[in-house]
Amino acid sequence: MNLVHLVEDKQLKKDLEPFNVGDTVKVHVIIREGDKERIQIFRGDVIGKKGEGVREAFIVRKISFGVGVERSFPRHSRMIKKIEVVRKGKVKRAKLYYLRELKGKAARLKEEKHS
Repeated sequence: MNLVHLVEDKQLKKDLEPFNVGDTVKVHVIIREGDKERIQIFRGDVIGKKGEGVREAFIVRKISFGVGVERSFPRHSRMIKKIEVVRKGKVKRAKLYYLRELKGKAARLKEEKHS
Protein backbone atom coordinates (compact mmCIF):
# COMPACT_ATOMS: atom_id res chain seq x y z
CA MET A 1 0.00 0.00 0.00
CA ASN A 2 1.44 3.37 -0.95
CA LEU A 3 1.58 6.55 1.10
CA VAL A 4 -1.48 8.15 -0.56
CA HIS A 5 -3.72 5.21 0.38
CA LEU A 6 -2.49 5.30 3.97
CA VAL A 7 -3.44 8.99 4.31
CA GLU A 8 -6.80 8.52 2.57
CA ASP A 9 -7.79 5.54 4.75
CA LYS A 10 -7.66 7.75 7.84
CA GLN A 11 -10.17 10.18 6.26
CA LEU A 12 -12.75 7.57 5.20
CA LYS A 13 -16.00 7.41 7.16
CA LYS A 14 -16.66 3.84 8.20
CA ASP A 15 -20.12 4.36 9.75
CA LEU A 16 -22.04 5.38 6.60
CA GLU A 17 -24.89 3.12 5.50
CA PRO A 18 -24.31 1.55 2.05
CA PHE A 19 -26.65 2.66 -0.75
CA ASN A 20 -26.93 2.39 -4.52
CA VAL A 21 -28.20 4.41 -7.45
CA GLY A 22 -32.01 4.46 -7.42
CA ASP A 23 -32.32 4.45 -3.64
CA THR A 24 -34.23 7.19 -1.84
CA VAL A 25 -32.00 8.63 0.86
CA LYS A 26 -32.08 11.24 3.60
CA VAL A 27 -28.77 13.08 3.80
CA HIS A 28 -28.28 14.87 7.12
CA VAL A 29 -26.12 17.89 6.26
CA ILE A 30 -24.50 20.21 8.80
CA ILE A 31 -25.29 23.85 7.92
CA ARG A 32 -23.20 26.61 9.49
CA GLU A 33 -24.79 30.05 9.79
CA GLY A 34 -22.46 32.47 11.50
CA ASP A 35 -21.36 30.83 14.73
CA LYS A 36 -24.36 28.45 14.89
CA GLU A 37 -24.72 24.95 13.46
CA ARG A 38 -27.85 23.04 12.55
CA ILE A 39 -28.70 19.87 10.67
CA GLN A 40 -30.75 20.06 7.49
CA ILE A 41 -32.15 16.95 5.82
CA PHE A 42 -31.99 16.64 2.03
CA ARG A 43 -34.27 13.79 0.91
CA GLY A 44 -34.30 12.53 -2.66
CA ASP A 45 -33.31 9.83 -5.14
CA VAL A 46 -29.68 8.98 -5.82
CA ILE A 47 -29.26 9.48 -9.59
CA GLY A 48 -25.52 8.92 -9.85
CA LYS A 49 -22.36 7.87 -8.07
CA LYS A 50 -18.76 8.38 -9.11
CA GLY A 51 -15.23 8.03 -7.81
CA GLU A 52 -13.83 5.81 -5.12
CA GLY A 53 -12.21 6.18 -1.74
CA VAL A 54 -12.05 9.74 -0.41
CA ARG A 55 -13.04 11.15 -3.82
CA GLU A 56 -16.35 9.23 -3.94
CA ALA A 57 -19.38 11.46 -4.60
CA PHE A 58 -23.08 11.00 -5.30
CA ILE A 59 -25.89 13.15 -6.72
CA VAL A 60 -29.29 13.35 -5.03
CA ARG A 61 -32.34 14.75 -6.86
CA LYS A 62 -35.62 15.90 -5.34
CA ILE A 63 -38.63 17.91 -6.47
CA SER A 64 -39.18 21.03 -4.36
CA PHE A 65 -42.30 23.12 -5.06
CA GLY A 66 -42.48 21.74 -8.61
CA VAL A 67 -38.82 22.47 -9.41
CA GLY A 68 -36.18 19.76 -9.68
CA VAL A 69 -33.26 20.30 -7.32
CA GLU A 70 -30.04 18.30 -7.55
CA ARG A 71 -27.21 18.36 -5.08
CA SER A 72 -23.86 16.65 -5.25
CA PHE A 73 -22.32 15.38 -2.01
CA PRO A 74 -18.80 14.09 -1.35
CA ARG A 75 -19.51 10.82 0.48
CA HIS A 76 -16.80 11.22 3.10
CA SER A 77 -17.31 14.93 3.76
CA ARG A 78 -17.28 16.23 7.32
CA MET A 79 -20.45 18.18 6.48
CA ILE A 80 -22.47 14.95 6.20
CA LYS A 81 -23.68 13.77 9.61
CA LYS A 82 -25.37 10.60 8.35
CA ILE A 83 -27.10 9.02 5.37
CA GLU A 84 -30.35 7.10 5.86
CA VAL A 85 -31.74 4.79 3.16
CA VAL A 86 -35.52 5.31 3.08
CA ARG A 87 -36.24 2.79 0.32
CA LYS A 88 -34.35 0.69 -2.19
CA GLY A 89 -35.04 1.40 -5.84
CA LYS A 90 -35.09 -1.14 -8.65
CA VAL A 91 -33.07 0.25 -11.57
CA LYS A 92 -31.18 -1.12 -14.56
CA ARG A 93 -28.74 1.75 -15.08
CA ALA A 94 -25.76 3.29 -13.34
CA LYS A 95 -26.85 6.88 -13.99
CA LEU A 96 -30.49 8.03 -13.85
CA TYR A 97 -30.09 11.35 -15.64
CA TYR A 98 -33.22 10.61 -17.70
CA LEU A 99 -35.28 11.50 -14.59
CA ARG A 100 -34.47 15.17 -15.27
CA GLU A 101 -36.86 15.13 -18.24
CA LEU A 102 -39.72 13.35 -16.47
CA LYS A 103 -42.44 14.87 -14.29
CA GLY A 104 -45.00 13.60 -11.80
CA LYS A 105 -45.74 9.90 -11.57
CA ALA A 106 -43.47 9.13 -14.53
CA ALA A 107 -40.46 10.23 -12.46
CA ARG A 108 -41.07 7.64 -9.73
CA LEU A 109 -38.80 4.61 -9.35
CA LYS A 110 -40.06 1.12 -8.61
CA GLU A 111 -39.24 -0.29 -5.21
CA GLU A 112 -37.08 -3.37 -4.91
CA LYS A 113 -38.93 -6.39 -3.54
CA HIS A 114 -37.50 -7.88 -0.37
CA SER A 115 -37.55 -11.63 0.07
